[in-house]
Amino acid sequence: MRKAQGLFKAEDGVLRCFWCQASPAYQTYHDHEWGFPVTDDTRLFEKLCLEGFQAGLSWLTILNKREAFRRGFAGFDAERIVRFKERDVERLLGDAGIVRHRGKIESTINNAKRVLELRDEFGSLSTYAWGFEPKPASRPKRLTLAALKKLGSSPESIAMSKDLKKRGWSFVGPTTVYAFMQAMGLVNDHIEGCHVRPLVLQAPRPGR
Repeated sequence: MRKAQGLFKAEDGVLRCFWCQASPAYQTYHDHEWGFPVTDDTRLFEKLCLEGFQAGLSWLTILNKREAFRRGFAGFDAERIVRFKERDVERLLGDAGIVRHRGKIESTINNAKRVLELRDEFGSLSTYAWGFEPKPASRPKRLTLAALKKLGSSPESIAMSKDLKKRGWSFVGPTTVYAFMQAMGLVNDHIEGCHVRPLVLQAPRPGR
């Protein structure tokens, strides 16, 4: 029954969203990170980059490599990444701890330049990104498994994707941007019955 609802009960007896069953580390990520509102620019930039790297892979694969990504990409400090040269691209292509994809590595360097431009215009990446937060009335009244399956993208993620691409970003399609919105708390896609959902609802949000 719980499985049909998109929930599972772990060894601690707590109900969680079905997608984090694979490992205790995944459950920790689900419980303490995914869906909680984030306003820190470095974390927001990191997530946009890592969602790009995830394309074609599972998020668990990226999560397991996240610390290696952080080491390789200077903690996702955009001001440092913009100074990366071809030797840094080659270094990263030789780093077995990350996903070694030249296009995505070069995209991260490009997007670091673009995020600095956004900061100049909006003051922060956070201000820009949270400007695409969906209105509560546009969200499902109950976030069931059936409702979640229909949410691979949204009008807001499509709009943000188009705007980012217009600004020169890459690997930021609507699905990638929606996954970013889910993880960074612009939407609360913890399924009804998940023990984290009410915690996210109670968490402080920008402008509220």
